[in-house]
Amino acid sequence: MMYTDQLGNLINIPSTPSRIVCLVPSITELLFDLGLGDNVVGCTKFCVHPNKLYLTKQMIGGTKDLNLEKILDLHPDLILANKEENNKEQISFLSSSVPVWISDVKTFDDSLKMIEQIGLITDRATRASEIIDQLINNLKPKKPKKKAIYLIWKDPFMTVGGDTYISDILHRCGYINTYANQKRYPIITLEEIREHNPDVVLLSSEPYPFKEVHLNTIKKFLNNTEVELVDGEFFSWYGSRQLHT
Repeated sequence: MMYTDQLGNLINIPSTPSRIVCLVPSITELLFDLGLGDNVVGCTKFCVHPNKLYLTKQMIGGTKDLNLEKILDLHPDLILANKEENNKEQISFLSSSVPVWISDVKTFDDSLKMIEQIGLITDRATRASEIIDQLINNLKPKKPKKKAIYLIWKDPFMTVGGDTYISDILHRCGYINTYANQKRYPIITLEEIREHNPDVVLLSSEPYPFKEVHLNTIKKFLNNTEVELVDGEFFSWYGSRQLHT
């Protein structure tokens, strides 16, 4: 059967997949929530949910440094990948041997469409619909009130532009993304943050693991502007992560 991935590629998946390799941590968790844990034969070292997944599944490297030989040795009938998280050349290589469905998630709605499509491909449409309904109910949009800067990296400091999934989740949670008029992940300085005078600076737990010491340093520099540590998985893991946080 033919399916269209989120890049517009037509993917031929002849039958319901029974051996899935997932190259995206948040989608690996989604597969388990869809009831497909036994069908996942391989995943990355960053696929940490559900807990202790690494004890039962074959690790096939990191999201950008995949062990291609190990993946093919698992004889998957479906590989799930992501445009941003995975290496284009490696995905192209795998696509020559195995159906690869590629996600491209920039908004909450993109995430819901991804869940719907993976549910159809894996014959879990009913469960996928249940997850979508739960997510919509849990993330009902709030009226944005606080001007925020969300930091994902240090040395240099990096924030998120308006064309990111994180920015959309911020908006739904009642924040106004100060950098919504920029794209992807702008590099900024503490001086620029101070000039923007945000109501709050949010320090993500990933990919850079901001800690209390960073919070105190930044808060002092910003003349006691509100600074908070936040769960990076909640804001950046598209899929079913928000059901568990």
